[in-house]
Order: sequence, then C-alpha cells, then structure tokens
Amino acid sequence: MQAQASISWAINHMSAPELSIAAFCRLAAGLGAPAVELRNDLKAPADIGSVLPAEVRAATQATGVRLITINALYPFNDWNAERAEQARALATLAAAAGCEALVLVPRCDGTDTGEERHAKLREALRGLAPILAEAGLIGLVEPLGFAQCSLRLKSEAVAAISELGLGARFRLVHDTFHHTLAGEATIYPAQTGLIHISGVEDPTVAVADMLDAHRVLVGPRDRLGNIAQIRALLAAGADAPLSFEPFAPEVHGDPDIAAALAHSMQFITRELAREAA
Repeated sequence: MQAQASISWAINHMSAPELSIAAFCRLAAGLGAPAVELRNDLKAPADIGSVLPAEVRAATQATGVRLITINALYPFNDWNAERAEQARALATLAAAAGCEALVLVPRCDGTDTGEERHAKLREALRGLAPILAEAGLIGLVEPLGFAQCSLRLKSEAVAAISELGLGARFRLVHDTFHHTLAGEATIYPAQTGLIHISGVEDPTVAVADMLDAHRVLVGPRDRLGNIAQIRALLAAGADAPLSFEPFAPEVHGDPDIAAALAHSMQFITRELAREAA
C-alpha cells in the first residue's frame, strides 16, 4: 500500500488561533494543505462569527483551499429549541461561507452519561438531519474520549446513525487523541469523514489524565500511536483528510508554526512510507 499517496492534508484553525482567517488560509495553502477547518470558539478576527461569510469565501478562493468544516455545534446531543436555533444559525453561516460540513461535539461536563444518552443522541440526529439537508451540509459526529463525555464511543454513534437510516447525512470524526482516551479498539473507516490528528509527548501524564493542553503536533515522541491509527484507517480505505488539531499553548505560541506543521507533515509521510515499503 502506498499510504503516503493517500494523504489529504487539512489544518484546523486551532493550530494557529491567533491568525486571522485570511492569514490562516494563506498558511494552509503555503503548506500544500488543500483544506481548512474554521472555528466558532476563537477570538476575533480568527472566529468565523467575527467576519462576513463573503470575507471567508474571498479568503478561501484567493488561496485555493476548501473550507471543509466549521467546528463546532456544542452540545449537539442536548437537543431542544435553543439548540435547534443554534444549529440553524450555524448551518446558514456555513452554507453562506461555502463550507461543506459541521463538526458536532457532544456534551462533555459529566452529565448525560447514563443510559439516557442513547435516546438523546437519536433525538439530536433526527432534529439535525433536516437542518443540515436544507443547507447542503454533512454532520461530522466527534465522540470525545474524556470520562465525563456523554458520547465517548464511535460505536454508539455508528449504531444510532445506522438505526435511523441517516448514513448519507452523518459521518464520524476519528480523533487520534480521543480514540486513545476512549480505549476503543474498533475503527470505522467507511463511516469516517475526517481525521483529527495531534500527539501527546509528556512522559509523565497517564492516559486517563491527558487533557487538550497536552496535545501537540505529531512527532517521533508521540504516545498516542498516531502513525498506527492513520495507517490502519488508510489501509482500510478511509477517504478522509488528516487535519492537525493541537491545543497545547506551546504550539499556539510557536513563532514559526508553518515550519513546525511542515516538519510534522514530513514525519507522518516518512513514517507511513517506511511501513509501506
């Protein structure tokens, strides 16, 4: 398998949250990444809600990158009138900005972790489906591996989507960090629409204690098994971009984030090629 030939890169704005959307798109284009993920949880001028959709389109068109997601609708699986309105507003913004999908993040505050989570997940998927369809968007469900999350396992998301017959409207985010924290061995390449990648290098932190602040770029000291996860997904036919999503302050403060991202891209490509040879 020529795994390296299968890589389609993307950059999540969390990689460089201080950059404006236009500057961030230029960063991605300069790295040869054909796609970007923008966010609605950053400060202006990085936050997609702080600029006009036309400005977003101008930035992506000027650089030739695709806007593949807005991250995120939260908590998507706590469905009520307020969440429906939030979803409609975000879907309208996404469509106007030329976006392809919305990332859907589950409640992660220690509530809704009992059996009621199954019914609430299905209720949310049923409510979201027509909103996404009207806007021409895909919903990317992202289970989080934290113990306090209401949706930790991809298997639960896959079961609900399949039961409701909504496989054409919803796909999964496979996040290498959260996959490790959840302890879920099974991958779902056919249902995966996006792969979030980040590494953890701190040798002192236990897996159960890993937090977003530990998430750096993927390199040779990574403890999450990113290369093994990526290799398995690509080998099984996953057709999804690899999108960098580091949260560590040291990454955000890197004065040459372009070089750091390029180095990580080269490392991943080299390691996958090594295994494929």
